[in-house]
Amino acid sequence: MRLKVDLPRNPYDILIEKGSLSSVGNWVSSLWKKQKIVLVTDNNVNALYGTGVRTHLEREGFEVFTFEFPAGEANKNLATVERLWNFCAEQSLTRSDGIIALGGGVVGDLAAFAASTYMRGIHFLQIPTSLTAQVDSSIGGKTGVNSAYAKNMIGTFAQPGGVLIDPEVLKTLPSRDFREGIGEIVKCALIADKELWQRLSKLKNAQELLQEAEYFIHAACEVKRKLVVEDQFDQGTRLYLNFGHTIGHAVETWAGYGQVMHGEAVAIGMVQISKVAESKGLMPEGMTEKIREMLQKLQLPQTYQPWDETALFDIVVHDKKARGNKIKTILVPEIGRATIHEISLEEMREYLKVGGSDSL
Repeated sequence: MRLKVDLPRNPYDILIEKGSLSSVGNWVSSLWKKQKIVLVTDNNVNALYGTGVRTHLEREGFEVFTFEFPAGEANKNLATVERLWNFCAEQSLTRSDGIIALGGGVVGDLAAFAASTYMRGIHFLQIPTSLTAQVDSSIGGKTGVNSAYAKNMIGTFAQPGGVLIDPEVLKTLPSRDFREGIGEIVKCALIADKELWQRLSKLKNAQELLQEAEYFIHAACEVKRKLVVEDQFDQGTRLYLNFGHTIGHAVETWAGYGQVMHGEAVAIGMVQISKVAESKGLMPEGMTEKIREMLQKLQLPQTYQPWDETALFDIVVHDKKARGNKIKTILVPEIGRATIHEISLEEMREYLKVGGSDSL
């Protein structure tokens, strides 16, 4: 399966194919001239796939240097980026050389940010190895690292030269890591794909999704592809992809980076905002329960404890969707359709009112 992200200045393909990691050298050769490559990965992914990917690239004539950092959201920060910048300089990378991200969302976001800023920007490729990265973070050109104030607060828009998705790598993911990626697929179904929601409804549990991974990855990527092409810089409809994210990101930051995984936080955020929006008559009665039932079946959390409304609000005010004293929130008036609802930051306090008993 191949999807074209047909942007006017930086078009690229998303290749979704079982076993494609074994032909990574050919894929990169089809996109890049022979050059130096810094392969960015974490210690977990490097142990599984680093040597193989490096070998395939070297066989194609690339000069490869591996930059490994400790796995985890807590390491997606400027300190790690500075180490990567310095590593690139030590290998004498020029603007004709490139970076390849091999890993989950943390690796992809950090490597892309470093590539977009090293020497004012060098080209890069994404090889996502987690479900979350495959269906979300590797696509669309958002790069970023976390600050003490907010998740992904520091970042750029920079498109990759291509994305290679091998569903086979999901078999090596820990079960929690796999399930959290489903949170993003549920989000895609809710905001833009009623058929995808129906297919999710037919699943008995999270593991069944692995058997049809190519379909679910393709469907979620297509949702994101369409919105990115329509609104590359997040000014309008691309914001639909942030359903559940404003509150979800706050939960991630409040809990401590890495304690609540991204897809889990998105699930929590979708329930929380839907519950309050439904009580205000902004979403139809019963919608929150439908979301809850889906998340429960797929073993995703619905809230987090301890819930601190004040602390979460203090984080939300730094959200990237805030404009002055307003913030754009995403609501789902019906399955498969999203809308933008702008509220004051003060009103956001109402959306953070605690409720529910299902915790992580």
